Amino acid sequence: MLEDPLTPEEHLDLGVAYEKNGEFGNAIKEYKLAAKKLPVAYLYLGNAHFHNNEFNEAEQCYKLAIRKEVLNADVYNNLAWLYYVKEENLNEAESLALKALELNPSKSNVYGDTLEKIRELRKTVE
Repeated sequence: MLEDPLTPEEHLDLGVAYEKNGEFGNAIKEYKLAAKKLPVAYLYLGNAHFHNNEFNEAEQCYKLAIRKEVLNADVYNNLAWLYYVKEENLNEAESLALKALELNPSKSNVYGDTLEKIRELRKTVE
């Protein structure tokens, strides 16, 4: 078997470049390669699936990312946003957004927006 000439970080960067071009399939391939050694790649993988409207795959990637990157606030926020978009698990979504805020208060403008939208939606569906 041939040795991979790219580092996990290079696969991640390549995935980002593909994603920026809207090439989600190629981005997903690169993120999967990066994820073998870089747990944060599961966040990127989830995002690519999300943007490709593959919500179940995105959810699985975010959940895996939370297990591997327990202190990464973006993962909690993105899973919360996914639930908001799907209009499901809104109690869990609120908890996830609160956890993101707790982990990284410096991004309170982003995470607070997610939390606010989830709470507004909960009022309309409950």
